[in-house]
Amino acid sequence: MTLVAALIKIELFSELTSRELKKVASFMTQVNVKAGRDLTVQGKPGREFMIIAEGTATVRRDGKVLATLGPGDFFGELAVVAGVPRTATVTADTDMVIEALNRREFTSLLDGSPKLAKKILVGAVKRLHEIEESVVR
Repeated sequence: MTLVAALIKIELFSELTSRELKKVASFMTQVNVKAGRDLTVQGKPGREFMIIAEGTATVRRDGKVLATLGPGDFFGELAVVAGVPRTATVTADTDMVIEALNRREFTSLLDGSPKLAKKILVGAVKRLHEIEESVVR
């Protein structure tokens, strides 16, 4: 399956045109990750936005498991969009294939696709709300 064919199946990219999907794919870098590796570390600076192509990962904040992510899930948008430290640690449960965008590529992509920018920013706000809710509890 081509990267464009895989991207169309991800909800985040579902409204993009074929041309926009090809642009997204052109910015991405495929990274193979071994099980047990931390993809992000809570409190550390973040430079990449990542989409899981294969495998699963666990999200933890302050050592507490928050979620399990799988193919089509994405993370890292808060650190890349807002320049804030990572809000959680994401650890590979299995060997994984990740599609990554660095901050510059991510910004170029958002500038070129308002629809995608809106979806990612809505997702970021939802995550911030979830973080706030978990702190209040």
